[in-house]
Parts: sequence; structure tokens; C-alpha cells
Amino acid sequence: MSSPTVVIMAAGQGTRMRSRVPKVLHPICGRAMALWPVHAALEAGAGRVIVVGGPDRALEPVLPDGVVLAVQERPLGTGDAVRSAAEHIGDDDTVVVLSGDVPLITPEAIRALADAHEASGSRATMATMVLDDPSGYGRVVRAADGSVERVVETKAAGDATEAELEIREVNTGVYAFAGGPLLEQLAALGNDNAQGEYYLPDVLPGLRPVGAYVLDDPTLMLGVNDRLDLEAVRVHAQRRILDAHARNGVTFVSPQTTVVDVGVTIGPDTVVEQGCTLAGETTIGAGCTIGPHTTIRDSAIGDDVTIRHSWLDGARVDAGATVGPFAYLRPNAHLRERAKAGTFVEIKNSDIGEGTKVPHLSYIGDAEIGPGTNIGASNVTANYDGERKHRTTIGAGVRTAVDTTFVAPVTVGDGAYTAAGSVVVSDVPPGALAVARSRQTNIEGYAERRRRPDRRASE
Repeated sequence: MSSPTVVIMAAGQGTRMRSRVPKVLHPICGRAMALWPVHAALEAGAGRVIVVGGPDRALEPVLPDGVVLAVQERPLGTGDAVRSAAEHIGDDDTVVVLSGDVPLITPEAIRALADAHEASGSRATMATMVLDDPSGYGRVVRAADGSVERVVETKAAGDATEAELEIREVNTGVYAFAGGPLLEQLAALGNDNAQGEYYLPDVLPGLRPVGAYVLDDPTLMLGVNDRLDLEAVRVHAQRRILDAHARNGVTFVSPQTTVVDVGVTIGPDTVVEQGCTLAGETTIGAGCTIGPHTTIRDSAIGDDVTIRHSWLDGARVDAGATVGPFAYLRPNAHLRERAKAGTFVEIKNSDIGEGTKVPHLSYIGDAEIGPGTNIGASNVTANYDGERKHRTTIGAGVRTAVDTTFVAPVTVGDGAYTAAGSVVVSDVPPGALAVARSRQTNIEGYAERRRRPDRRASE
């Protein structure tokens, strides 16, 4: 079978969304709405994908490479939208027409429709579905030979007979066409209607006999007109994403409380516990434990990593490392193999060496820390002088005591130590102990003097 040309109509603004954002750019599980049918078409093996957008060209920045944007200058109906893409349609093409606000169409459905259309020899094939409750949909009336005789609209009283209202097969608004005949009908298309618009179904009488291909999953055609529809579609999209991961060996302890974007990859034998969000272009290896209540965005997680109740944004965590609970890894934080970022630890733009531990209550920013180092509780890299950021370099096998502050730029050599409560402002040689604090002074009898009557009177 051939590689179809797919036209996706996505020029509508969607005023019922009550949003400054065009309807088809609203995200669904990490992907703009209109890009769902785009990716489905690409995965179906489309030879060419054309997205019809408005004159603002708002879709252009998000389209994948190779996808063509055709501009519909004015909102003059679905027929005019497809006609806007005419220069990209060849006479010998099989053309599949989709809507950008019907995001749940699958690659399998697109491929099956195109194949059925080509096998039938029809000049046009309508995708239909059979519903238990077809209210509000146009009913498909079949001819004796099984082709589509007509579509009866039912929105107004008297539009359809009682017999026609009993029909459960409905028009989905998705079509496959032979390219040459479609172009001829689009050129001749009129707009003799109350709205003065050009409707795509009006090309069908000139393309008879029209075939029909029945979609077996009605959820494929769920459209989005408002925020309530967006919620309903997102539920189905999320369920598909989780199911696909589960079939590949991932365990979701609580699917109802888990959010996973479409761009996320997860390895087998990973367990995602309740309340987790995995977003953006995140990759997670095999054998990991994620959560509960962890958010990971645009981060790379290696195999056998454990992350508990933490937030990671643009971070990298290598195999066998542990994070949390209550850790925050900011952009360019890199934990190497078997490293640890513990409780209430924040790391940003820093490289934490293999096996190094930052167990608790510390801020590490703009730092390089070698392997096998242990950072004591409440350590801070003071990386900002009010104008510029500076880096702290801590070597391998270093042991820092509690409440140590490193005033960057500063370097601590391999195997060095710091004393508790130190403020390190100068480089520490390898193997040295840095003591950077004032000498303690004890005032004998201080408490007794505070209790003397003459002191209280003077106060």
C-alpha cells in the first residue's frame, strides 16, 4: 500500500476554550493537541503531512521537521481548509483528512482507513462508527451495494425521519480521498449556504460511490470544543500512555494518581508509586523505584535508581544513585553512579562524584565534587557574590563536617577535612584540615551575674 498524504485541519481558534491560547495548542499529556494526529500520521507511514493553520502561523514553531504548514487565510469552513492544502496534494495521492481537535486518532486507524480506501477502488471513503447513543451525529444511510448514499443531519427537528433516527452508524468527519478527484471537487466547491462557508462533505456527491470504513473504537473520535472535552480526552490519552508502559514491564502502584507525559520513556521492572508526575522528555532506566509523590521533568535517570518524594527538573541521575526524600535537583544537577542526594538537599548546576553523599540539609550550587566524598549536614556553597556566580571544587575522598560554608571560588583538595562550623574562604590543600571559625571564649559566672538583683533593677 502507498504512503498517504495526511491533511490535518487545525485553523480554528476555539472560542469556547475561553483562552488566549489557540485551541489546538492546548497541551494533552505533554504534547500540543494538534500534534497528536500529526504524530499518529507520521507513525502510520504518511508520505506527507500537511497541517492547515491560521494566518497567525501559531502552529509553525511546534511542528516536527518535514511537516508542512498550509495557511487558511480566513475561516471559511472545512472545504476551504483542505483547499488551502491543495498545492501539496498530488493527483495520485491517497489523501486522509483529519481534524486537529480530534487528538485520539491512532496510527493503526489511519493506516487501516487508507488501506481500506485503496483496496475498495473508491474515490472517497468515509470513516464511520457505530454508537449505542448516536444523538447529535449525522446518520449514515447506506445504499444497497453498501456504499454511503447520504448523511442525514439530526441537529434540527424534522431533519431526519424516525427510521433514520434509528440508525446507529454515524459520520466521524474523517475521510480518505483519491487525490485527483478530490482536487477537482474542491475547485468546484460552492458556498451556497447560510454561513457562506465551504464544507468538505459537499464534495462527496461528485465522488460517488463513497465507501465506508467502520472504526471499532468510538473514543478515537472524541473531539475537543471546551475545557470539559479537554479533560475527557486527557483521561483517555493518559490511560493509553500508562497501559503502553505497563505492557513494557512498568508497574504503576496507583494509576489514578500518576501523570506521565507522552514523551517519557521508562525501563522494565521500574515501579512508579502513587502521586508521581513524570513530565517532558524524561527518561528512566530499568529497575528503578520512583516515588511516592515525586515530580521529574526533562531529566535522565539511570538504572536501579531510587527517588523518594522529591522534585527533579533538568537533572541527571546515574545508575544506583538515591535521591530524597524531599530533595530538589535543579537544572544541570548530575549525580554520578551510587551518589546520594538526601533529605532536604538542593543541588543545582553541579557534578556530584561517584559514590559521593550529600545526606541532608545542604545546598550545593555551581560545584564539582569528586568521588567518595561525604558532605556533612547543613553544608552550603556560597556561589554568588552579588554580581557573578563562582564554582566550588571539592576533591575525592573529602570529609566535610556539619555547618560548613564554602565561599566560592574555592578548591578543597583530595582527602581533606573541614571542621564543624567553618566558613572556608581559601583553598584547602589535599589531606589538610580546614578550621575556619573564631576561637571560642567562655565567660565564667555569666548566668549568675544575669540573676543578680542590681542587674534586674538597672534593666
